[in-house]
Amino acid sequence: MLKELIDKFYLDNQENRKQMHFYVTDAGKCPRAVFFKLKQAPAEKADPRLLRIFEHGEQLHHNIYNVLYRLRIGVTTEIPIPPQEIISGRADAILCLNGENFVLDIKSMNSMIFKNLTAPKIENVYQLQLYMHFFDIKKGILLYIDKDRQDIKEFVVDYDRGLNEALLDGFGRLKKQVENNQLPQAINDYPKNWQCGYCQYKQICDMVGRQEILWNDFKTKIQSDE
Repeated sequence: MLKELIDKFYLDNQENRKQMHFYVTDAGKCPRAVFFKLKQAPAEKADPRLLRIFEHGEQLHHNIYNVLYRLRIGVTTEIPIPPQEIISGRADAILCLNGENFVLDIKSMNSMIFKNLTAPKIENVYQLQLYMHFFDIKKGILLYIDKDRQDIKEFVVDYDRGLNEALLDGFGRLKKQVENNQLPQAINDYPKNWQCGYCQYKQICDMVGRQEILWNDFKTKIQSDE
């Protein structure tokens, strides 16, 4: 009885979060999945348990913020990037260490993933690079937290101009595809990519196949099959 009410609360809040533009956190994500979300395509129902896990991760972020403030190292948290034409986002923190500024991005994960983490995850690097780009800061820190054991790993990342140009070009191409209703082709290693296993759009993505198609044509097919 109570469980159903709690689950419904999380699902209702998730349904109210309609994405209308690109986020920095879309860097490294499957372009087709981002397209589907922007077009509000039919998606599998979210798992309330996973939504609670994400919420727990956000609580860990705030615990770190509290520690940073108490360390008195010159920190500002949850800072929106300067207004951009197609991308919005909010960095976890900008802080000063030994007279040098860093963009901080905090990630939480379970013990199994954390134990095997020897380098920053590439999608996290992409996101941090964009934050550094928009704030004009040349160094960043990826801070990983083990949600089960509360261990911490950190990786310092230097700004990469070429990588940022490639990321921004990718967003520009995807923007044109969204505007032209051109559904992107599947990612190269579809359906074996780890993102495919967790994707809410897996069912309709499988219906499309690998190729690019016109979204309006496919949307008509989906509606006729309902």
